[in-house]
Amino acid sequence: MVQTGVRKMVGSVGLNNLSELSRHERIALLRSKVEAMTNAAPARTQSLQPEQEALASPQVFAVPGPLAQVLPDGGLAARCVTHCSATPSLIVEMIAHLSSQEHFVAVVGWPELNLAGVADAGGDYSRIVVVPDPGEDPLSTVAVLLEGIHVVIFRGPSITLSPVRARPLLARLRSGVGALVLVDTQVVSPRASVHAEVRGFRGIGEGQGRIQAVDLELRGEAKAFRARATMSIGKPRALHAVPQ
Repeated sequence: MVQTGVRKMVGSVGLNNLSELSRHERIALLRSKVEAMTNAAPARTQSLQPEQEALASPQVFAVPGPLAQVLPDGGLAARCVTHCSATPSLIVEMIAHLSSQEHFVAVVGWPELNLAGVADAGGDYSRIVVVPDPGEDPLSTVAVLLEGIHVVIFRGPSITLSPVRARPLLARLRSGVGALVLVDTQVVSPRASVHAEVRGFRGIGEGQGRIQAVDLELRGEAKAFRARATMSIGKPRALHAVPQ
């Protein structure tokens, strides 16, 4: 579970349980929270009307260097879906990087994700929306957040959404301002897919010590694109990507 201290830090934009609300109440609450958060941001990043934001927002949201190297656009493409494996350390690093760049990030349906490392990685809790329990219709929650949040990360069941079920979500994505990162849940034709595997831990010697870094191997795939990279989260390490 997200630690108590982290809950307090993101409390102003935390939405712990939407399951007891009606669909109308849930949508109204989400919109009011997002509006309050974006209005509190510096003027140059305040929320705009969707059609204005579509023109003003970047086409690609920057992510940490090694991750950028395995994405065909060099980052998370706006109004597109990116699949990502359920690797908490990578997701937390992504959230920290995005929020440090003054982007707003939402995490939906991942109550056990530990956001304590966001601050250590230079992130900004005030730009993060946390929805641990999105209720019986999580896709509608994701769709509403896409109206005003730059990157929405949703972890759902390990299924591929049928075209019929995915259509309303994808339509809202295309008309909104954000990029959608799906973890476990998938759609038929994502913009890109990223798989991460833990290759080792550093900082532990002779059975003792503290973990200083986690080493990941990243693989990215998209149409006519494949790449690999190594990424160290924690203590710096030499990084490289190998196009295939």
